[in-house]
Amino acid sequence: FEYYNMSDKYIGLDLGTTTLGVAISDSLGIVHGVENFNFEPGNYKKAREHVIKITKKFEIYNIVIGFPLTLDGIEQKRCESVKRFCNDLKQVNNDLNIYYQDERYSTIDARERLMSMDYKKAKQDKMIDMVAAIIILEKFLEEKKNGKVKW
Repeated sequence: FEYYNMSDKYIGLDLGTTTLGVAISDSLGIVHGVENFNFEPGNYKKAREHVIKITKKFEIYNIVIGFPLTLDGIEQKRCESVKRFCNDLKQVNNDLNIYYQDERYSTIDARERLMSMDYKKAKQDKMIDMVAAIIILEKFLEEKKNGKVKW
């Protein structure tokens, strides 16, 4: 039996322009969906404050955030928003460890996962970002386990 401590827990985020999908991993590395958090278009401050609340509530200081690369693996304009969001998080709490995770196909995978569970489209739309955050965090933890984390 391997002992896990708080530093092994992670928060997974899927940041959109009006929604923030949130997932967490427990001390055993099992990923759980937390919520789809909605905010006004461009009000990243509200989203950032929400993330800080979550880090305090769950005492988790490792954040994995989806990094929206193009299908060719090139950084795009939205990557700058993610970087700014993360820099602002670090300004609020410098103890945060933030990791970027390639999020290509995470929304498609999330939609497929929800469809396989027979959720109707309206229910899928309410959960899609949270499930994408789960997938982002699961991929990160798998890569970490296999020694492939590079960001």
